[in-house]
Amino acid sequence: MTITEVAPSIVPNFGKDDDSGRKLAIICSKGNLDMAYPGLILANAALGEGVDTMIFFTFWGFDMISKARMNDLQFSPAGNTAMHLPGTNAHIPQAVMPAPGMTAMATKMLKKQIADLDVPEVPDFLDQIVAAGGHLWACRMSADMNKYTMADLRDDVEGIISASDFIEMTEGAQLLFI
Repeated sequence: MTITEVAPSIVPNFGKDDDSGRKLAIICSKGNLDMAYPGLILANAALGEGVDTMIFFTFWGFDMISKARMNDLQFSPAGNTAMHLPGTNAHIPQAVMPAPGMTAMATKMLKKQIADLDVPEVPDFLDQIVAAGGHLWACRMSADMNKYTMADLRDDVEGIISASDFIEMTEGAQLLFI
């Protein structure tokens, strides 16, 4: 093979030639800013590949779909031993993290890094996911615990359902818990 020839890409075949009917179910259980994005990025990628995508919000994940809190997600550096200054390997000492103003500073820093990559804020990202055909569901037990009704949630949440209902509707789906 010469330098100008390109080796064919290797795509594993797991015994399934037809990708139609693929489903991805993502359970979002955390409402911190840094924990909101992984599920949304994966949902967006799946939708781009034509995968039927459902997101189930439970426990603190409700912050992502709560009208009262979805625009004010925070990133707390306390307890995050991987926290470092952007673009460096310099870690910030854990003893500093609980200091007043650190959560606000870390949130502002993370939001800027995300915006610099042209990634939308969480509510706008959820708008995109729904527009692309994604489905948003809220957990019945979490709603009951927090005294939420549909009126408290984003208008595009399709319903408040039990965990059993979600398991039933996502039969055969890949499942991600975040």
